[in-house]
Order: sequence, then C-alpha cells, then structure tokens
Amino acid sequence: MALINQSHPEEFILLGFADRPWLELPIFIVLLITYPMAMMGNIAIILVSKLDPHLHSPMYFFLTNLSFLDMCYTTSIVPQMLFNLGSPKKTISYMGCAVQLYFFHIMGGTECLLLAIMSFDRYVAICRPLHYTLIMNQRICILLVSIVWLGGITYAVSEATVTLQLPLCGVNKLDHLVCEIPVLIKTACGEKEVNELTLSVVCIFLLAVPLCLILASYASIGHAVLKMKSSEGRKKAFGTCSSHLIVVFLFYGPAISMYLQPPSSITRDQPKFMALFYGVVTPTANPFIYTLRNKDVKGALGNLVRKILNFK
Repeated sequence: MALINQSHPEEFILLGFADRPWLELPIFIVLLITYPMAMMGNIAIILVSKLDPHLHSPMYFFLTNLSFLDMCYTTSIVPQMLFNLGSPKKTISYMGCAVQLYFFHIMGGTECLLLAIMSFDRYVAICRPLHYTLIMNQRICILLVSIVWLGGITYAVSEATVTLQLPLCGVNKLDHLVCEIPVLIKTACGEKEVNELTLSVVCIFLLAVPLCLILASYASIGHAVLKMKSSEGRKKAFGTCSSHLIVVFLFYGPAISMYLQPPSSITRDQPKFMALFYGVVTPTANPFIYTLRNKDVKGALGNLVRKILNFK
C-alpha cells in the first residue's frame, strides 16, 4: 500500500473560522501568548526533574515524558495555526498535512497511554508502598515508557496511513484549523464506513480502556488514602493524585467527545474547539497544575531560580 493517496490535491485549504473572521484575531493573540507559556512551563518541569536529586523518582520520570509530549503535541499544530490565522493564505501542502497528521496523532495516542501508566505508578506508590521500589525500578519504568511510545506510534501510523488512502474526489477544503483524522474521514467521498468503524474500535482501546484503568486505580487509591492514619500523609497523597486527575479529565474529556463518535456525526465547529482545547489549553495548563499543587516541584523550581539569580 502506498503511504499517501496518489490522487491527492497539492494543498489543502484550512477554512478554520472563515465564516466568523472576527474570531481569528482573538484566537491568534491567545495562541501567541499560550504557546510560549506552554513551552517554558514544560521545559521548566523537565529541567527541575533532571537537575534536582529529590525528583529522581519514577513519578517525575513519567512527568518529564509527559512534559516532552506536551511540547511536541502543541508544536505539531500551533505554529501552523498561527501562520494561517495571521495570513490571508490559509493553506497547508498535502505533505505538510500528512506530516502533521502523523505527529499530532503519535503524541495524542502516546499521551493517552502515558496517563494510564502514571496512574498505575501512583497506585503502586500508595497501595503497595513496601513493594514500590521493587516494582517501579528503573528498568521497568524505561520498558513501560518504551511500550507507551511504541503503542502511540503504531496507532498513528496505521490510522493515518489508512485515512490518507481515502478518495477525496477533488475536494481540497478542510473545515478545520489542522489536519486531523476524523475531519479527513468526514471530508472523503465514497465508502468510508469501514474507516469510521476501525477508528471507533481503535479509540475504544486507546481512550476508553486506559480511562477505565485510571478510574479503577484511583478508586483503590481513594480507599487506601481514607484508611491512612496520618493527616499529613492523606493531604500529600490527595495533592499529588488530584493534580493527575485534573490533567486526565482535561485531556480525556475533549478526546472522547471527538473520537468515540462516528466522524460523520461530528458537528461543524466541534473539531476546531476540541483541537484548541487538547492541543493548546491542556499542554499550557499541565505544568501549572503540577507545580501549584505539588510542594516538591515548587521547592525545586524555587531552588533553580535562586541558583540562576546567584549565578548572574
């Protein structure tokens, strides 16, 4: 099978908010502010996790991977969004669209699985504390992250490649801000029921199954925390776990509403706002959620800032 459809157009026109041009400037300004914030916030999380010896634990190893994912995730779509919103020529080449399709879904699929692994890490830490260092040793952590990345890549390459084979019948207009699988399936002509069914089945395993595992982990964690005698221990456990749960719902909520329904039933503006949410809002919010609700990260950031100021 060829990697891309041989009858493809040379470029796509991304309509975005062409019917509501007054929205383009506010969205452009928001993206111009939030994108550097997302990059700086996630870079800060990676730096403190690597430089502070107190944060050399499995939880922060996974958090570093999440921050790197969020940086790649938002970078795969925001620069192109900014270019299109700030330019009268709202186009993307077919090859650019294909590259964006692969990268955007690799990052999204990997993040779905990584959030489940992070909840498992918290489950072992709180419910099996005596076995934590044995279960979550460095080799296991690296193996888990490798499996997560491999799963995300496998999903994206298979789904995006199949989607790019769909006939477009001369259509080169996408009613979206970015190239995304459900929108391309909806735009395609001919028989596409198999693609819709395949996408739904794959997303059940990629979204619904990990989310069920996350909820099951946190049900066990909640039960274990309530039995703790130390109020300080309960407070710390709730603080760490609540940060992760907020991130989970921020990511999974929009993704489920977008991917667990047939592309043909998606409303016109739904993909645009969902892409802005889980591609921009979530990567920007994650560093602040983990920082504001985690004393260890706040302390490490404070130490890093003091070292930089002292060096200067």
